[in-house]
Amino acid sequence: MKKIMLLGLVVMCVSSVFAQMKPPTYQGTAEDEPAGGGFKKENIFAGGSIALGYSGYTFSVGGNPEIGYSLNPWLDAGVVVNLNYYSERADPYYNQNVRLRQFNYGAGVFARVYPVNFLFIQIQPEQNWIHYNQKDFNYGNSISGTLNSFSLIGAIGYGQHLVGQANSFIMVGVDLANNAHSPYRNNNGSVVPIVRAGFDFYFNKPSRKK
Repeated sequence: MKKIMLLGLVVMCVSSVFAQMKPPTYQGTAEDEPAGGGFKKENIFAGGSIALGYSGYTFSVGGNPEIGYSLNPWLDAGVVVNLNYYSERADPYYNQNVRLRQFNYGAGVFARVYPVNFLFIQIQPEQNWIHYNQKDFNYGNSISGTLNSFSLIGAIGYGQHLVGQANSFIMVGVDLANNAHSPYRNNNGSVVPIVRAGFDFYFNKPSRKK
């Protein structure tokens, strides 16, 4: 709970800093530009991202559906669900000949800030549950279990941002929290970069004035 409260303060501080900056020029027409004040259903968006990674020792694949709201042309906020699979093959030089397979699921919230309309910074606290299986090929031992982990993802991304229109993006991030059970660390405890590509679409397009 303390971590979540601290994270909330971080997100508010980040938003406050960017609020002092000049927001990016809205790229729509004057009729489409969001007016101030009140909840607007046309600012609700949904979508998500997929992640796919491979190296000589590891393989990962995942999906992250999300739903959010554009508070203004430069700030989005929402909730996200995580579904990820990760495997690491046994190798005597890479991981002391221990094979790892894990599936994690969880949920979190995100704040996505656009200092310019094609570049964003994202802060995403999340809670994950990790089901894992490790097999030591040196001795033939195998262990399985379930862990939980709090993560704080910090990422930078690229993608055109137009409120009311479909948008695509790609982002690269890391887990900033120091949790040994993080699903974003490998069998040696090293941080694994998070690379995701995705899209968002708005449920209702802004109406044009006649």
